[in-house]
Amino acid sequence: MKWGVWALVALAMSGCASVSDIEQSPPTMSVISGKKPMVYAQCFDTRLTKDRGPSLIEPYQKDGVKVIVRDRFSTSPSAVLFIEERSSGSSIKVFESMSNFPLRNKAVLNAAEHCISG
Repeated sequence: MKWGVWALVALAMSGCASVSDIEQSPPTMSVISGKKPMVYAQCFDTRLTKDRGPSLIEPYQKDGVKVIVRDRFSTSPSAVLFIEERSSGSSIKVFESMSNFPLRNKAVLNAAEHCISG
């Protein structure tokens, strides 16, 4: 019963986070990929589109991209990725709303891991 209440509270609060709130949280993943930023972003977006609809991909800094991921049940943001170009690929930082909630959906992290080299 308690888990059900916590899940409902988490679901209700998930729509409350803004992009700037998510960006202020600690990163849930920080990795390096051999792919260029836009190639990585397209791979990531393709993996999540079935589950969440298309993400917003916009330019970030000089040669990077910022990906804003929609929540599963609303149009509110649930994650933000910063993908910056490096000499041999990209550095990726993933920020998620409710990153400290142990029962959150792992689709964002799974897509981010899959696109590192796959």
